[in-house]
Amino acid sequence: MTKKVLIGNVEVGGGSSVKIQSMNNTDTRDAKATLAQIRELADHGCDITRVAIPDMEAAEALKIITSESPIPVVADIHFDYRLALAAAGNGAAKIRINPGNIGGPEKVKAVADKCKERGIPIRVGVNSGSISREILAKYGEVNADAMTESALGAVKLLEDQDFDDIVISIKSSSPRLTIDTYRILARTCDYPLHVGVTEAGTVREGAIKSAVGIGALLAEGIGDTIRVSLTGNPVDEVITAKQILKALDLRDGGITFISCPTCGRTQVPLIELAGQIEAKVTNLPYNLKVAVMGCVVNGPGEARECDIGIAGGKDEFVLFEKGEPVRKIPASTAVEEFVREVIRVGEEKSKAT
Repeated sequence: MTKKVLIGNVEVGGGSSVKIQSMNNTDTRDAKATLAQIRELADHGCDITRVAIPDMEAAEALKIITSESPIPVVADIHFDYRLALAAAGNGAAKIRINPGNIGGPEKVKAVADKCKERGIPIRVGVNSGSISREILAKYGEVNADAMTESALGAVKLLEDQDFDDIVISIKSSSPRLTIDTYRILARTCDYPLHVGVTEAGTVREGAIKSAVGIGALLAEGIGDTIRVSLTGNPVDEVITAKQILKALDLRDGGITFISCPTCGRTQVPLIELAGQIEAKVTNLPYNLKVAVMGCVVNGPGEARECDIGIAGGKDEFVLFEKGEPVRKIPASTAVEEFVREVIRVGEEKSKAT
């Protein structure tokens, strides 16, 4: 088990639940736009967000952002230790730096002392593109051992300043390299691990790479907080992260949607209807498993663990709950009727708990 770190009021590590992070793509200097996006991320289940701090104007904007944000805000700093000091003084719940590139031991000490004084953890962020020439020369390539040595070397720069309130992230755009590296880190240290596949790609491609890299590690019990990196709306990162956690039974809440791939037995327009139903039920506030299946031959049995579902017949669906048939629904009204039934079951389950 990793040690516990507090990011604002959010626990990371120490056996606590896996936390979802994202990163704002607004201009941090525009506090109003940044806060609007943070609130949207929080509404979709984000636990922690990160904002870029490219200059002092952005660091100053943190005063407003952190005072009004519904979730902890991490300040992302590159190279300039003065920005880290300013962010720490302006309410950042965590500072993300690479201690190896902010200007030497005295500047690392200044940041470490400021964060220690204010109870702010530091996330040591290293990626496959930031490995030193010396380490690359030693290993001859970017590999898991090189990345691990780079990360632990950066951590030691903080430990040398008597600072150990640390979270480690070490990312690659390769899911395989990400998995191999975090496996070594998990055996080597007890700091909480921030897991992600960096520069994963657009929403479709990035979601697949992230599910492979993050999911494999979480299935082994490795990872305390995750960020899905996508080229797109950060809300999609949060939604994808939630889906990964739910697929591994690491997070409850919300709709878990199940549908079959269809086959020659399907006699209803399942692909079209499944998409319509998913769009209408995904954001409902119920902890339910919902199934849309192609045929009554296998559908109810295969989806027996679901709270409610429908299975196609000839121009109609059979509504079932926990695998047991309830009644038939015409295909022409299946979307509207099934969504109403999902809401009914959701309300009943909510009252019962």
